Amino acid sequence: MSVSDADSITKAAAGAAASGDAGGKATRVVTSSMLGMGMPDKARWSERVTAVLGLNPGVFAGPGTNTFVVGKGRRRLLLDAGQGAGGYDDLLELALKQDCDGAELDRIVITHAHPDHIGGVEQVRARFGALAVEKMPLERNDLGIEVKKLGHGAVVETEGATLEAIWTPGHAGDHLCFFMREDRTLFSGDMVLGAGTTVIPPDGDLDDYLASLRRLLELDAERIFPAHGPVIEDPQRKISEYLAHRALRDEQILEGLRAGLTRTDGLVRRIYVDVPEFLYGAAGVSVEAHLRRMVKLGRVRHEDTQWVLV
Repeated sequence: MSVSDADSITKAAAGAAASGDAGGKATRVVTSSMLGMGMPDKARWSERVTAVLGLNPGVFAGPGTNTFVVGKGRRRLLLDAGQGAGGYDDLLELALKQDCDGAELDRIVITHAHPDHIGGVEQVRARFGALAVEKMPLERNDLGIEVKKLGHGAVVETEGATLEAIWTPGHAGDHLCFFMREDRTLFSGDMVLGAGTTVIPPDGDLDDYLASLRRLLELDAERIFPAHGPVIEDPQRKISEYLAHRALRDEQILEGLRAGLTRTDGLVRRIYVDVPEFLYGAAGVSVEAHLRRMVKLGRVRHEDTQWVLV
């Protein structure tokens, strides 16, 4: 699927969703949710990949962080290390024995430096030895140990699998996705989730995130293995829905501003009528990511605690 084809899907999806809006109530492009979702503690996702759940369920993590044992040989790599939850190291060892032919780990590769992805590095190294760690560096050393630096286009190889690193900032400045060449599978980290949508935190950037989504479209991946939620079998449609979701949220926010709402909480209550109130905090983070982008585009200005149309 070309980017232009995807843009057509994005516009059509956004238009269809907007046309269903009635009485000021929000409608959605992405309708799935990880609330209440369960996932197996471990499972073979392909002949080269075994998923091991981080045992860290939560509002943002859903069933927990998917970590992946990747490769087909005696020594394999671990992609992301979870949060360091109790019992994760036992589960990982069990997965290596039962699902990976008794393989051993030879390194840890990290998608980005959020706690539910790097928090388990120390736990894994304590259990399986002083494994090398590879990730895109930040200005600070976020692990306190020597890290092999990965950048855009870097190739990470293990027996039976070749991963190409793709820099995808937006959710996090150091975020890397990994494209497995052998079966055109994309490890998407937090860029694309198996259900629901990604939060853009205050130190993230929505412009960068949208550009990263379009970069992923160009890969024409056959499947996505996300860091949260189940396998995505139609990557191009899913990514296009993500773009459409953001376009629709832009329109809903602008409509709210035109209606005289000037505070984040008021916009959240207008737009997110279909989510429980305990998620309003996360919704506010997303709304403000859109508003910061609109400030950069010159469409909105921020005055104290108020957002005002230009």
